[in-house]
Amino acid sequence: MKKYFNSISTNSSRANSAFLLAFFTILAAWGFEYIGGYRPCELCQIQRLPYYIGLPILLIIIGLWNKIIPILRIILTLIVALLFMWGAYMGAYHAGFEWGFWPGPASCSGDVGALNFSDLSRMNETVIIPCDKPQWRFLGLSFAGYNAIISTIISLILFWSAKGQYERLQNMRKLK
Repeated sequence: MKKYFNSISTNSSRANSAFLLAFFTILAAWGFEYIGGYRPCELCQIQRLPYYIGLPILLIIIGLWNKIIPILRIILTLIVALLFMWGAYMGAYHAGFEWGFWPGPASCSGDVGALNFSDLSRMNETVIIPCDKPQWRFLGLSFAGYNAIISTIISLILFWSAKGQYERLQNMRKLK
């Protein structure tokens, strides 16, 4: 019986840990942007989507942990885990683009293509942040590289939580 109650707190603690890691990661990104002056490129903005979508879902899961039916909670946890896996993929793709391992989207290279005269009037307003030139590196990794690592960790924690939730659900069915 003790193992049954410990699994409740362990699985929700894993989800809480994933939430906190994701929350402080997006706060750091905003801090670098708004306080540090680092402007995100198009790929950086795309990498933030798992945080913008996943954090509210994760907050609902955590807030209603004992009120959501277990199978729905597991499915939602897996959806958020998959979102962050996609974010990890996008971070790795972006980092590889920065290192020149593969080509990236044309819209990210700062190549404006063909211009017409109406575009020239907006030229001073437009700031293009190239995705292939990292604005910052620490220990050889850029923001994208760190996002790939952090998003992978968040995903693994959430998969671990979902696995524990599933095992708990199976154990509850055996007790009936």
